[in-house]
Amino acid sequence: MIDLHYWPTPNGHKITIFLEEAGLPYTIHPVDIGAGDQFKPDYLTISPNNKMPAIVDREPGDGGPAISVFESGAILAYLANKTGKFVPADLRGRTEVSQWLHWQMGGLGPMTGQYGHFHVYAPEDLPYAKERYQREVLRLLGVLDRRLEGREFVAAGRLSIADMAIHPWINPYTKAPLDLTPFANLRRWHQAIAARPAVKRAYALAEKYGAKREMTPEMHKILFGTPSNPA
Repeated sequence: MIDLHYWPTPNGHKITIFLEEAGLPYTIHPVDIGAGDQFKPDYLTISPNNKMPAIVDREPGDGGPAISVFESGAILAYLANKTGKFVPADLRGRTEVSQWLHWQMGGLGPMTGQYGHFHVYAPEDLPYAKERYQREVLRLLGVLDRRLEGREFVAAGRLSIADMAIHPWINPYTKAPLDLTPFANLRRWHQAIAARPAVKRAYALAEKYGAKREMTPEMHKILFGTPSNPA
């Protein structure tokens, strides 16, 4: 039913978590972003921003032709609306989930990505950039930790697309780990989500589809648009 164009990054994990939790049938089409698959003309027809992931739903709810969706937050919202799962039906619950989904899309994801770029991938050491994004990521983690005090899930009292969006973006860079010791609520929540069987299956796909290789100058140019000689 669902064609998933995927690579094992935090944004890719969001969608496999949903699909595994929902039990939807799907087929993975790898998009090797290090090799430049995201720029292929066929892929650009469904993801014009040349980013991953994207989906094609061959059985949309309106019975019409296939629908393609790009941007991970939009994909989560589309799948939740399609299935009626992981987003509340009531106005207040739906709004609560939407707020935290957009918090991840507009804050935690981009800021953590910049943290990772300057700590792991930047061709030169830029202390200002490294400190600026580390402070902002830690601030955002503090926001989430306070939100999770006394809560099992991020929003609406149940597992939702907000949890699925946020979880992969918690401390994703093994070469630049953050100290999560101060965030006890976050750590409890993160471990509980990670222990779910569907989430384990989703993350396990990284072993099957990921490419274990060191960053090369050519890959750096493909991913970041500039030549470099990364360490």
